[in-house]
Amino acid sequence: MSQSGQSQNQNRVIDLKVSGHLMTLDRGLFCVFHVPSQEPPSPRGLPGVRLTQPPLVNGAVTISTFDDTGWLGGQNNAALIRVMQGPAQVLVTIYQEAGSPHEAPRLQVVRLSDAAGAPVAAAPQGQGAVANIPSPAPTGVAAAPGQQFEVGAHIQRRGDVGVMLGEWMGKPGSRFWIEGFGISPGKLIAPEDIEYQAVLGKGWLSPWTEGGKYCGSRGMALPILGLRVRLKGDAAEEYLCELEATFTDGTEIGPVGEDETAESDSLAPLEAFRVTIIPRDPAVAAARREAEALEEVLEEDLALLEEEEEVAPVRKPAKLGRPATRPSVKPAVKVAASAAVSSGKAPKTQQAKTTKSPSKSAKASTSPKSRRR
Repeated sequence: MSQSGQSQNQNRVIDLKVSGHLMTLDRGLFCVFHVPSQEPPSPRGLPGVRLTQPPLVNGAVTISTFDDTGWLGGQNNAALIRVMQGPAQVLVTIYQEAGSPHEAPRLQVVRLSDAAGAPVAAAPQGQGAVANIPSPAPTGVAAAPGQQFEVGAHIQRRGDVGVMLGEWMGKPGSRFWIEGFGISPGKLIAPEDIEYQAVLGKGWLSPWTEGGKYCGSRGMALPILGLRVRLKGDAAEEYLCELEATFTDGTEIGPVGEDETAESDSLAPLEAFRVTIIPRDPAVAAARREAEALEEVLEEDLALLEEEEEVAPVRKPAKLGRPATRPSVKPAVKVAASAAVSSGKAPKTQQAKTTKSPSKSAKASTSPKSRRR
């Protein structure tokens, strides 16, 4: 192989600096997250951390990350680890670019609670728009095919459930915990006008999740311990968001505003919640609805006018008449001359010339030749 071919192959493979660590955990629920104020990763996304099971997989350990691949990246991310029977080990792998000035990411581990021995429910179906969950509502009434729900959640022993804003997600007093949820408003506000967090432990919340996306654990039966919901943009100026919640220990909270987190003092799992969107000023909201309705009517009228213009035949513009010609004014001399010609008389200038002609003939008659005769 030529040297140029070898150099091309070498450029296609880049060596990384990789280090692995086995982390031993006792029985319980743990949160692993980045230490705050770390340098952002490079354009390649490095350095980064991945949490996985060791080669000898332990069925008593489940790992849930906000990325399906278990990748934590270099900053501002977290993972939940549940150990049903301890001690157990988790493989922590750190990836760095060779010669990079970035330090290896630093992680912090916080124990949230002891692992609960409740029956395991089915895992959530992953992240996606929650408005398309065709599941029965909490009241037990089956949803119509293709019905668009505004709030979706995965509930222990029930699976995916969908309701509308203003209705209870989950049943208060049921003792069935919620593992994850998503909100996708279809009225009043848009999905991009809302965001929310899940409580993962004491003083620990998940990153803000945009409207229409799933928030909570994945791939493991882990309950969330509360939630926080808020509006943003213009929607936050025109509407209020109220939150009510109940927990498996019997705690009832709310309604609370956007600045408060709904969670139990005992960190009991969340069993039900209700999100309500209300106008800040009913008069302002009514005026806005009237303005929107008027705008729709005007747009419809404008569209009809444009259609009529396209259908109506195009008329050619009328021809303008020729302007009236003004009579030309001839000079007096030319007028007199023309009149004389028409009457058979010569003009005065011609008569003067004819009178002079006889004198010339007279002179001719008195010439010397005439005298010789």
